[in-house]
Amino acid sequence: MSNAVNPTVGCVIAVHGSVIDVRFPAGRLPAINEALEVELDAPGPVLAEVHQHLDGTRVRAVALGNTSGLRRGSTVRATASPVQVPVGDPVLGRLLNGIGEVMDRNGPLAAAERRPIHHDAPGLSRLGATQEIFHTGIKVIDLLAPLIKGGKAAMFGGAGVGKTVLIMELIRTTVERHSGISVFAGIGERSREGHELLLELRESGVLARTALVFGQMNEPPGARWRTGLTALAIAEYFRDSAHENVLFLIDNVYRLVQAGAEVSGLLGRLPSRVGYQPSLASEVAELEERIASVAGAAITSIQAVYVPADDFTDPAVAEIFSHLDSSIVLSRDMAAEGMYPAVDPLLSTSTLLDPRLLGEQHYRVAQEVRKVIAHYRDLQEIIALLGIEELSAADRTAVGRARRLQRFLTQPFMVTVAFTGKAGRTVELEQTLAGCTSILDGETDDWAESSLYMVGDLEEARQREAAARKAA
Repeated sequence: MSNAVNPTVGCVIAVHGSVIDVRFPAGRLPAINEALEVELDAPGPVLAEVHQHLDGTRVRAVALGNTSGLRRGSTVRATASPVQVPVGDPVLGRLLNGIGEVMDRNGPLAAAERRPIHHDAPGLSRLGATQEIFHTGIKVIDLLAPLIKGGKAAMFGGAGVGKTVLIMELIRTTVERHSGISVFAGIGERSREGHELLLELRESGVLARTALVFGQMNEPPGARWRTGLTALAIAEYFRDSAHENVLFLIDNVYRLVQAGAEVSGLLGRLPSRVGYQPSLASEVAELEERIASVAGAAITSIQAVYVPADDFTDPAVAEIFSHLDSSIVLSRDMAAEGMYPAVDPLLSTSTLLDPRLLGEQHYRVAQEVRKVIAHYRDLQEIIALLGIEELSAADRTAVGRARRLQRFLTQPFMVTVAFTGKAGRTVELEQTLAGCTSILDGETDDWAESSLYMVGDLEEARQREAAARKAA
């Protein structure tokens, strides 16, 4: 096996975009997932990762950087280990790319321990069981799709329904409440989004406890594909070595799947269902199964997932769904009505929604809210055809309460103040339960619906209603 004193050296024999074929001496082939350093005139060697053994002397590798200018005959050195990235305190407050290189303007990284991005998931005997609620301060999530400390939650939605805004608000609110470390993985992100997030975290004073890893949209597919594992290696260090609770945020898991599909095509693998890579399930599991709690420390993950063409039966979306504890589904219809956050109260679910875990009151209120809104949706076609006057008195009352509940579950965000002019609100669970209970009990039946729209707790809505009546 190769080592630092006597490394295995090969040469490039073919370049196919981001995929390169390398010849090594017989009997000294690097292992699958081993990192290779490919010499390039400038700005330095390109890192690549072995993915296929073509025969006894040739391997096929995926470049994790730009291969422009690479030519046949270039020298390649095997590193005898997977890709290693810096971890620990030196990466906090810094912006790294998908292979752990510094991207900000704050000078080189201080000396840091390095860890491989490939690692086994914690064994079943190491897993720590917790059913503690992870409060976000966002009413609709805490009520209908509560998050579990040490669990995995994802926001599903098509383009333009508010996934990135919601995850930025979750970063802002939960990092401020959250006592541990935060790690953000931006997979296939636009540079504008990364810059906005960096400014947001700096202004809110939480950047010093946050590590940012970005695989930008213009980078090769190999770099985007490994961004999630790089960020996860950093999160695992803080969980396992520093014994800190970690908040692990990903935007966007679907782009990781897309990058994997690009790599699979470049490697010549036949596509599977809907054109996805045949290794889709194992690639998603490689990331998701490592996000876990162990005794004394937890990784709590919140992820954004793009849903292509709003098709929730898409194989990639369905595969990601299967790994989650909480699923927050964003609705295009609600976004069109201005109901932000556009979280669908009927499709969003959580394994924590159980009276033995949440308490009888929370469970009862959540189920009653869902029941009333579901009844309203059943009646919407009749209302559209015949008008609300044709409904019975009981149904008209139910419709009024459902519409008021939907408006009460909207909420102004801190990250949208510049666009809306409304100050952001975070709401405690007790206030959310009290407000929903009052609406269900009929206390707000004679209030204007607008009094409940984009407010924090019910007391704020009550003050708005009183001011409107006084003005009238």
